[in-house]
Amino acid sequence: MSEMITADLVDLDLSADSKEAAARALAERMVALGRVTDLDGFLADVAAREAQMPTGLDGGIGIPHCRSEHVTEPTLAFGRSAAGIDFGAADGPADLIFLIAAPAGADDAHLTILSSLARQLMNAEFTEALRAAADAGAAAALIRGEEPDGTGGVPEGTEDSVDSVDSVAVPAAASAGAATGIATGSPDVGPEEGSQNGTDDGPRNGPDDGPAERGRPFRVVAVTSCPTGIAHTYMAAESLEKAGREAGVEVVVETQGSAGFTRLDPAVIEAADGVIFAHDVPVRDKDRFAGKPTVDTGVKAAINRPGELIDEVRGKAARGEVTAAGAAGAAGTDGASGTTPVERGGKPGEGYGTKLRVWLMSGVSYMVPFVAAGGLLIALGFAIGGYEINKAPSVMDHFVWSQADSWAALLFQVGGVAFAFLVPVLAGYIAYGMADRPGLVPGFVGGSIALTVNAGFLGGLAAGLISGAVVMAIQRVRIPAALRGIMPVVVIPLISSAVVGLLMFVVIGKPIASAQKAMTDWLSGLSGANAVLLGALLGLMMCFDLGGPVNKVAYAFATAGIAVADPSDSAMKIMAAVMAAGMVPPLAMALATTVRGKLFNAAERENGKAAWVLGASFISEGAIPFAAADPLRVIPSSMVGGALTGALSMAFGATLRAPHGGIFVVPLIGNPLLYLVAIAAGVCVTTALVIVLKGLRKPAPGAVAQGPGGTDPSAPSPEAKQPVAA
Repeated sequence: MSEMITADLVDLDLSADSKEAAARALAERMVALGRVTDLDGFLADVAAREAQMPTGLDGGIGIPHCRSEHVTEPTLAFGRSAAGIDFGAADGPADLIFLIAAPAGADDAHLTILSSLARQLMNAEFTEALRAAADAGAAAALIRGEEPDGTGGVPEGTEDSVDSVDSVAVPAAASAGAATGIATGSPDVGPEEGSQNGTDDGPRNGPDDGPAERGRPFRVVAVTSCPTGIAHTYMAAESLEKAGREAGVEVVVETQGSAGFTRLDPAVIEAADGVIFAHDVPVRDKDRFAGKPTVDTGVKAAINRPGELIDEVRGKAARGEVTAAGAAGAAGTDGASGTTPVERGGKPGEGYGTKLRVWLMSGVSYMVPFVAAGGLLIALGFAIGGYEINKAPSVMDHFVWSQADSWAALLFQVGGVAFAFLVPVLAGYIAYGMADRPGLVPGFVGGSIALTVNAGFLGGLAAGLISGAVVMAIQRVRIPAALRGIMPVVVIPLISSAVVGLLMFVVIGKPIASAQKAMTDWLSGLSGANAVLLGALLGLMMCFDLGGPVNKVAYAFATAGIAVADPSDSAMKIMAAVMAAGMVPPLAMALATTVRGKLFNAAERENGKAAWVLGASFISEGAIPFAAADPLRVIPSSMVGGALTGALSMAFGATLRAPHGGIFVVPLIGNPLLYLVAIAAGVCVTTALVIVLKGLRKPAPGAVAQGPGGTDPSAPSPEAKQPVAA
């Protein structure tokens, strides 16, 4: 692998007057070396990361960074600005700008090296040496941790203070995010206000045997994390460790970064006197730290004022303040585990509307596999045994190995069992997204009750939200220490299930069931222009965000209609329209890259080949690489084509019993030929619009124009390194 930074990636006279211009100037150097394949696409990813949180740091440092599919290998570019550039730091403009580019699938070793650089930025001697570097080669060598050759103008005495970025990669990878800074002493406590402490006043468990009485330094465990997990995560850790050494406080940090993380030893957490959470994404396995004095703040606070955070947590310990989660004492009750959808999408400070969307998508994402498996099994049962197979006796009572009808009945009945889980799974994992594992039991119970009272899909939504809210309310109650051990396995499931059951059976179950029946009757009565308009609307939704929340809402609406033993004709028409519209974007992108390859770069042409299969399989996400690179052209074009396909599908009266499968379930579709015509029409319209809109601009970076000798426009560019499509 080539060096992550060379002299060609250094600009010691960066003349940009804004952070966008600075990022572009440094990114152009990456493009020139083949490290970035699409300048605009990469800069869009940098801007998206910048929008999450400013990347300026106190001390005159700017670190724009991102992970991007347009990056071929981990790369650093460095610029030095005489005038300074505003990156949002509290102390003013930055004169040292590092652009950090990591591939979307960067391996752990690469990310560890990048993280090591982030730690180095907290070293004042390192940054001063960069300010004094006289030429690009010396600056690049300094960043790589190499010895200067004596001509670079690096001040004498700073070489040994700059640790090699590569030399720390191995030990950092070995610990994957746990670093320790230890010192002795006991400075005075000086609590500060202003952090999001999230604590309740209350006595600590056990006798007052603080660190002073035990004759040892004050001990702090900390967790740092940021949205990208490359720079701020590790800089915050380094800053806290350094402040701890200066204050005589033992600090152990768990960095939850892109390279993964190693959980702190439970004994270390148990021995800690306080906890600092410095994060801009939810802390994973947060319940491990319950019951201790806690300071909860953003990651930049740990970089800019680590000493204040340490003083604040010491003050809380002196006053006996502990986290509210410690009162609940339930494992997993305060912070989702590392794999929950809420953890993947949550951000501090987001509104209730955003949280509600994430909670609902949590349930839908877990429900979709049941929909796909159950629906396809049911559809295959109909295909083999005919539409009367739903009247077949149970295969437990009658199954003949040599009869096709018996196998059809088996498929149909297994699919029916899978479908029976849809509403409980939806409710259970909505509650899980809200309250983590304690929400599962009341969520599943409430979802099953929704089926019992015929409240259906709407009842499952309500049951999931109610279950999560009830569990979250229980977790806020202060519980005696003696009861904390039984909270997650007895008390929370018992109380929450009883409350949810009461509400679903007695209070809201019947009204929701009536609303569900009214919606079903409305769908059954759709015909003519109303049905066509509904098909167009669903087509627009399917193509708006290509697998995102809006797409999932349309898909869930369709699958809810067929998730019954005998779906109506209107429900099957809606399902057909939704699947047809969802196939349009990837198929259109594949066709566009085939007929006008010169409008796309090499990576997009490779993605276009995969999009044929993804689109045919009804995987809308196959168009995401194109939409991410050029959203203003791709998404509107896809929506037009999807709306046309959805409207035509409804107008042609095409029906579908399977919730998934793409062209592979065409034999199960009513009016299959007209259905394919509807898809083809939408694909052609989207393709034409994309080609026209892209033709109005210059060819994409990395595109190869058609030569006079008939050069294949899809041939790889000889001047740029081409990434391999995932």
